[in-house]
Amino acid sequence: MKSIIENDFRGVDLNLLLVFRALMEERSVTRAAQRLYLGQPAVSGALKRLRQVVGDALFVRTPHGMEPTPRALELARSIEPLLQTLHQALKARPGFEAATAQRIFHLGLSDALELALMPALMQRLAEQAPGVRLITRNADARLGPAMVDAGEVELAIGVFRECAVWQRLRPLFNWRFVAVYNPQLVKSRCRTLSLEEFLSYPHVLTSFSAELRGFIDEQLELHGRQRQVVFSSPFFVTSPFIVQQVPAITSVPDYLARIWRRTLRLAVSPLPISVPEHDMSLLWSAANEHDPGLQWLLQTIAAVGAAPAVPE
Repeated sequence: MKSIIENDFRGVDLNLLLVFRALMEERSVTRAAQRLYLGQPAVSGALKRLRQVVGDALFVRTPHGMEPTPRALELARSIEPLLQTLHQALKARPGFEAATAQRIFHLGLSDALELALMPALMQRLAEQAPGVRLITRNADARLGPAMVDAGEVELAIGVFRECAVWQRLRPLFNWRFVAVYNPQLVKSRCRTLSLEEFLSYPHVLTSFSAELRGFIDEQLELHGRQRQVVFSSPFFVTSPFIVQQVPAITSVPDYLARIWRRTLRLAVSPLPISVPEHDMSLLWSAANEHDPGLQWLLQTIAAVGAAPAVPE
């Protein structure tokens, strides 16, 4: 087995991988050469060696530049984490000391999660890591993984049903949709809305795709029913103030509904139809798997997420 591995790597060196990475990002031999401070013949020669090793053209010249082949795209997904891990190993830093650390973390999450997690998290940072600062960016299940891959955030938080082989996923907590309304405006015979009561009022929807239809509508259709959605927004922040003043209902995650119930005195009811639970998870790049600072942040967020911000 040892000789087989040595033979497989005999024609490959780190410089070839760096040339491949530069070509993937620049899509031009000229620009890749300038970026690597090499001559164009050297980059062309490296590409020729890569093609021989891989047995694929890797890049095809087009009017728009050097376009990668499917094999090149596949290699890029595997090579990038390896280069990042190697870079971290060569530039290894001391362990992370929360009390004295000076670091900025970038997180991708929805405004609902920001409201649910950030107050308690920032309180912990103030007590345990006063030099740590956070910058959040709006993200959902579709945008989060792409933002992690692009290096725009170190950590994404959301509903991620699966992750790529170059990413890592950790469950945080479970949640389900519930109905929220002003009990002074939306009348119910008991604390739990019936299906007829639920459908007799207009609805306010949070839709990341900016549509008047969402997950709850899909579930209602399974029962042969439908609701009237009169307002849709990609953000949760407006919904509680609308239903506070308008006889309408909004269906939101239970962790958010608990906060609105306490702060705005809105009523919370289970949905009158069966809905599945969803898993909230933390997602980050495998290249940062051994980053002690990120691992500390993961543990801290997990502790905050395990204890609901607002008790039942």
